Amino acid sequence: MNQFKTLDDLDVRGKKVLLRTDMNVPMRDGAITDVTRIERTAPTIVELAEKGAIVIVLSHFGRPKGQVVADMSLSLISDALSRALDKPVTFADDCIGQSAAGVIDGAGPGDVVLLENLRFHAGEEANDPELAAQLAGLGDIYINDAFSCAHRAHASTVGIAALLPAAAGRLMQGELEALEGALGNPQKPVAAIVGGAKVSSKMAVLGNLIEKVDMMVIGGGMANTFLYANGIDVGSSLCEKDMAQQARDICSRAQLQGCEIILPYDAVVANEFKAGVASATTALNIITPEAMILDLGTESINHINGRLADCKTVLWNGPLGAFEIEPFDVGTNAVAQFVASRTKSGDLLSVAGGGDTVSALANAGVVDDFSYVSSAGGAFLEWLEGRELPGVAALKGD
Repeated sequence: MNQFKTLDDLDVRGKKVLLRTDMNVPMRDGAITDVTRIERTAPTIVELAEKGAIVIVLSHFGRPKGQVVADMSLSLISDALSRALDKPVTFADDCIGQSAAGVIDGAGPGDVVLLENLRFHAGEEANDPELAAQLAGLGDIYINDAFSCAHRAHASTVGIAALLPAAAGRLMQGELEALEGALGNPQKPVAAIVGGAKVSSKMAVLGNLIEKVDMMVIGGGMANTFLYANGIDVGSSLCEKDMAQQARDICSRAQLQGCEIILPYDAVVANEFKAGVASATTALNIITPEAMILDLGTESINHINGRLADCKTVLWNGPLGAFEIEPFDVGTNAVAQFVASRTKSGDLLSVAGGGDTVSALANAGVVDDFSYVSSAGGAFLEWLEGRELPGVAALKGD
């Protein structure tokens, strides 16, 4: 199935392996607040080290725009990486030149070297051939384990791949196989759940998905625009009224494609969006001018779960309500928990990612119960839009 090589296709013993990762972790006051990205790529690093490779870890960190910025140095995450790997990590204070080469030359099979922030060099984001050549000159093999960066044609995601034998790391492999299972060659029926605030930011996603799925559940603020486009007064709800015609066009195209659009039947409304505010479930035809739709109503939840009960594949992007504040997380939680339960029973392939999706599923307590949850933001959305990602295309070759 794979159009790309993986670690299974390479002999890395004694080889210097350049491993592109995403170590761009969130920090506050000099401390890492979430080590998920480090932990998710650790298995690839460990496997390479155990196979006798000299593992050379590449990553960007923040947006230094080609300048050396002290608080964007990858030295700040070296200890966290070492803890995740349960082994020492040697840091090089540049990603090219003698500084990097000297540290790499001092490493042996099974050792891990972390190079300094790629984006300290302007040529990284410009996909400069000279920088790519200097990076490639440090290794024998290139492995990309950063799907979250695959939508960028940078020196470390595209340039190096053209100069060295290239393959996908385990994290990249898992992501691509999950995406293939969700849209490339899925078990049918296939449902897409698309939520979030604005239709305008998801038009390309909607346009691509209606050609590939059997049904699409639309929720969150996006649903308000579709309801408005269908003649429903949504009161003071978040609504892009200028997108009404585009929403109608999506519905018309979906009908031609045989894709069922599922919108809310009822809603939970409140006059303010804040904790502790009074709320009520109401029919859509009696929403008052001051009311805001903030979540799915009970009938909507039951209807959505009823339609999902027959599906074999679910692709999820975006929350179905204002999940950040209780009780407006009930709809998202209920649907997410239903999808998770069918996944755990082996009846469903569930793939989720993008935007606030991971946070919403974490709030529902089901991140570990989905088949695959992507931590990639922009790359996941561009894939949903049907775009070819440069960093993935670079791995496809002879």
